[in-house]
Amino acid sequence: MSLRILLLCHSFNSLSQRLFAELRARGHTLSVELDIADSVTEEAVALARPDLVLAPFLKRRIPAAVWQRVPCFVVHPGPPGDQGPSALDWAVRNREAQWGVTVLQADGAFDAGPVWAHARFPMRAANKGSLYRREVTRAALQATLEAVERFASGERVAPAERFAAGPPQGESAPEGLGAAAPDVPAHVWTAPSGVDSGNALLSDPRSGGVWGRGWKAVMKQADRAIDWSRDDTATVMARLRCADGQPGVRDALWGQACYLGDAHQASDATLAEFAEREPGELLAVRDGALLRRTVDGGVWIGQARRADPPGTAPGQGHFKQVAAELFAPQAAALPQRPVPLERTDDEWAELRYTEHGPEGARVGCLRFDFCNGAMGTGRCERLRAALLAVRQRPTQVLLLMGGEGFFSNGIDLNRIEAAAHRPGDSAADESWRNIQAMDDVALAVLETTDRLTVSVMRGNAGAGGVFLALAADQVWAHDSVVLNPHYKNMGNLYGSEYWTYLLPRRLGEAGARDLMAGRLPLRAADAQRMGLIDACDDGPREGLEERVLARALALAGSYNRPEQVAAKQARRAADEAQCPLARYREQELARMHRNFYGFDPSYHVARHHFVHKLPHAWTPRHLATHR
Repeated sequence: MSLRILLLCHSFNSLSQRLFAELRARGHTLSVELDIADSVTEEAVALARPDLVLAPFLKRRIPAAVWQRVPCFVVHPGPPGDQGPSALDWAVRNREAQWGVTVLQADGAFDAGPVWAHARFPMRAANKGSLYRREVTRAALQATLEAVERFASGERVAPAERFAAGPPQGESAPEGLGAAAPDVPAHVWTAPSGVDSGNALLSDPRSGGVWGRGWKAVMKQADRAIDWSRDDTATVMARLRCADGQPGVRDALWGQACYLGDAHQASDATLAEFAEREPGELLAVRDGALLRRTVDGGVWIGQARRADPPGTAPGQGHFKQVAAELFAPQAAALPQRPVPLERTDDEWAELRYTEHGPEGARVGCLRFDFCNGAMGTGRCERLRAALLAVRQRPTQVLLLMGGEGFFSNGIDLNRIEAAAHRPGDSAADESWRNIQAMDDVALAVLETTDRLTVSVMRGNAGAGGVFLALAADQVWAHDSVVLNPHYKNMGNLYGSEYWTYLLPRRLGEAGARDLMAGRLPLRAADAQRMGLIDACDDGPREGLEERVLARALALAGSYNRPEQVAAKQARRAADEAQCPLARYREQELARMHRNFYGFDPSYHVARHHFVHKLPHAWTPRHLATHR
C-alpha cells in the first residue's frame, strides 16, 4: 500500500534526504515540512493529510495536537531504551562498541514511545558526522523501511516482538520483557538518583534486570572538555569526535576561547620532531590544520570557531573556519609540515596518491578528503597541482577518489563568508576566486585525455561537486550516495564547473533542464538509471575501496582500453571544434558574476543564512508540495 508521508525535520539534512529519496522510490508520496513552530506543523498536517508523519531529524518534540491526530514515527539515533538528544554524542565519547537506531511512535514521552523497528551496528573510531552519514543512516534506513512497511500493511500497534533481538552486547534484558510482556515499555524507567545519566544502565524496578542506556542528559561542554596536561590521545580524539560538526569542543587557542573540531591523529614520525614539547602546545601547520601535543602523542585540529560573546544575536556570531586561517597571524609563526602525496597510511593530510597494478595496466588513485566536502580556493589550487603532478605518472587509469563523507560539495561558503569580514576583501571577490579555482580543477580533469579517468563517489555530492565528478570519463558511486546536482537552492546560483557542457552530453538538453529545475535529492541508483553516472555499487560499504580498485585494474588491463582512449580523444576534439570549453566557461561565469556582484542579493543572503545556521522562516516550496 502506498502511503502519504509527511517528512517533518529540523533541516533537510543527509539522513532526511536519503529517507525521502528511498521512500519515494518505493512508491510512497512524500512532502517535507521543516520544524519551524507548532502552529506551522499543525497547519502542514492539515494541508498534507498524511497517513504517517516521519521525523528523522528533530530538535523539538512533536506537538500533541499532531501525534494525537496522526501516527508519528520518530527516528532516534540510539538503540531501544536509549533516550535523550545527545545519544550519538555519548556513544562516541564513551567509545561504545555497538550502537543502533530506533524507530518509535511519538506519544508525549521524549524518545520513549512504542518501538516499531530498530537496527544495530558496530561502532567505528570515527567522527560523529562520519558515523551519522554512514552507519546511522544505513541503520535508520533499514529500521524506517521496516516500520513503514509494517504500517503500510495495516499494522497500527507497535509489534511486541521489538525486543526479540535481545539487548545490546554485554547486557541482559529485564526478566519477562519481550513478546510475553509488551506492557513493560522502556520509557517508564528513570535514571536512579545520583547516577551519571551519560553512562547509567537503567534498571527495571520490577525485575532488577537492565536494558538499554536510558535517559541521557544533553551533553555539556564539561562532558567534552579536554585536559591537555593529562588526557592521552585516545581520550582527546574521543572528545573531539563526539563534538564533530556541532557544537565542537570549547577550548582555547593562543588564549582565545574557541570551539575545536575535525580531528586527525598525528603519526609517530611527525611527532618525533616535537618529542620534547609540552602537552597542549601548538607545534605545526599542515593543510590548514594545527598540530597540538597530547601527553602521549598529538592531534591535527582542522576546524575552529571563535566563541560568541554573551548575548550575540543569531546570525551575528562566529562560524567554523579552517583553523590556521581563523588564527592566521598566530599560525604564521608555526612551521609548515607538508607531506608527499605518496606516504604511509598513518600520515594524515587532505591529499594522498597511490599506484596499483603492473606496468602497462597501472591504476593511479588520487584521494582528496576535505572537511564537509568544502573546496575553498586554496584546496582547489592544491588539488589541481596534485592532478597535474600525477598526470606525469605512467598510469592507464586515474581514479579521483573523493572523501569518505562527501565527494565534494563545491565552493566553500564558510570561507567566502569569512572574506566578508576581512578588511579589503569581500564575499563577492572570494566567491569569484573560488569558482575560478573550481573551474581550473574541472578543466584539469577534462584535459586529461591520454588515459581513462574515473570519479569515485564514496560519499554524497552536491552542486559543483557533482559536476566536478562528471568531468571524468566515468563516474562510479556507492548506492548509499545521495546527489544534489543543482545550484538553485543557494539563492538561485547559476553554477559553473562546465556543467552546461557536461550535463547535456549525458542527459540531453531537455533532461539537463529538468534535472537542474527539480532541486530534489537523487539516489545513486536513479542517477545511474537516467545515465547521469555510469556504475552503482550495491555491495556493503565496507570493502568498497577494494572493489573499486579491482574494477579499475580490470579497466586498465582491458583489451580495448587503447580504443576507448582514442575514442575519448576524438570526441573531445570534435566537441572542442563545435564549441570550445573556454566559451562554456565564459558564458557560465558571466551568469555567476551577476550572482556575486549583481543587484539581486539572493545568493549572499542564502549563503549568510546557511553559514550562520539561521532558523528557517518557511519550507521551500519544491519540498513542501502540500503547500
